[in-house]
Amino acid sequence: MGVTYKYFGAPDGATAARVPISMRPEELGGDELGMNGMFTKIKPETMAAMVLTGIEGIPLHKVPPLELVVLHPDYAVVRLPMTVVDPLRGIGEEAVGAAAFIWSTVPDRGGPRDAYNVYQLLHEWQDFSHRLHEAGHQPYCLVWP
Repeated sequence: MGVTYKYFGAPDGATAARVPISMRPEELGGDELGMNGMFTKIKPETMAAMVLTGIEGIPLHKVPPLELVVLHPDYAVVRLPMTVVDPLRGIGEEAVGAAAFIWSTVPDRGGPRDAYNVYQLLHEWQDFSHRLHEAGHQPYCLVWP
């Protein structure tokens, strides 16, 4: 079955923590947990590393940890650092392509390995970054086992 990750924006941790216990990926549309969330099978740690390693040039071992907001038997909510979304707002096509290529060549890490798949994912993440910024929200991730 696998784990599902729903990325969403919220103004603060208290708002992000109010995730209904019954919510499952198949029950969520686009906006129940903030504006235009994203579903993916990519772990938040991997998303953080993809952006920070590929765009900012930060070594994998220096990627900051995620902040646990809620740990419940049925789900968890984590907050991602703004450094994981902010760098994407100011870059163009070439930088997204270069970041995708860089990530596809990093040894010993999880996540997608094909540069084109990484490129598509970074574009989605870039759109998400713009929506977060416009709403003044922080990035969060809801995780289901």
